Amino acid sequence: MDIRKLQRAVVDALEDVKAQNITVLNTTHLTSLFDRVVIASGTSNRQTRALASSVVEKVKAIGGEVVATEGEETGEWVLVDLGDIVVHIMQPAIREYYNLEEVWGGKPVRMKLNASSAR
Repeated sequence: MDIRKLQRAVVDALEDVKAQNITVLNTTHLTSLFDRVVIASGTSNRQTRALASSVVEKVKAIGGEVVATEGEETGEWVLVDLGDIVVHIMQPAIREYYNLEEVWGGKPVRMKLNASSAR
């Protein structure tokens, strides 16, 4: 599947459930395991689980494969592995503590936001 199509589906799914601070990082220069890391914040355990569920549903709807999900039981940090993209959905304190943006090189991907996101 085209990485841009998959990336767009992930971001759309996160925006649909009101994720905060969505960041897409290009990791092709760091690893051959995956091409993108997407990091987003949810305000509660319930929201992080809902965000992960939205990503899974949207990716499956476009014919993508979900390799695995981890962390739904606690909801503090939910990981969705889509093969070419790894999605980290975290509560703000957890996100700040682990600072994955720095770990993965901080090379953000520029994306055109939907009209509803540009508010």
